Amino acid sequence: MASRSTQQYLDIAEIKEDVVILKDGTLRTVLLASSVNFALKSTDEQNALIQGYMEFINSLNQPLQIVIQSRKLDVEGYLNRLKEAQKKQTNELLKMQIVNYIAYIKELVEIGEIMTKRFYIVISYNPSGEKKKNFFSRLSEALRPGAIIKVKREQFLKYKEEMYLTVSNIQGSLKSIGLDTVVLDTQGLIELYYNSYNPKTSLNQTLKDVSQLELAEIPEQ
Repeated sequence: MASRSTQQYLDIAEIKEDVVILKDGTLRTVLLASSVNFALKSTDEQNALIQGYMEFINSLNQPLQIVIQSRKLDVEGYLNRLKEAQKKQTNELLKMQIVNYIAYIKELVEIGEIMTKRFYIVISYNPSGEKKKNFFSRLSEALRPGAIIKVKREQFLKYKEEMYLTVSNIQGSLKSIGLDTVVLDTQGLIELYYNSYNPKTSLNQTLKDVSQLELAEIPEQ
């Protein structure tokens, strides 16, 4: 019996052009949002933020997910830059100080278990509306996990344009309460889902750039 790919058990059919396409034909866009230190705000500012957030929630006319992801702080890139600076440094005293600083950062991260938080807004779009599938439709999809919804490019671009109207409105509403957002591109989406499904592996195995990945089609069952 041929082994099944893990991808066959995921809801994701494809990630392209900054959009996630699920196997049921619906689309997803993910926003990376900034944060606000609520505790440092004055009482008036806190009340304004709460009121603005209430207005944002009440203005929504479709499902929306708010995801908070905590990860151990990755300082590998920062340390690599310090090591490069150390190699180029001609002053022996400064070079030694960089070495000591690198050791201090490594020890600080290991002892303190410093965590970083990221905030994501997941926006969904259903081309066929909110019509729910019956039991037999869901059963058919479960029995045929490799069956991927194929969307013609013209349809995809139309759906993406319609979804991005909602994305733009949500970004504007969040901006009004002091939150900046950016749409995750294809590389960012792949890294997000890779890190989410492989939290331990992703710490030691960095994902390649999307341009270097070899993606295989999943055959129909």
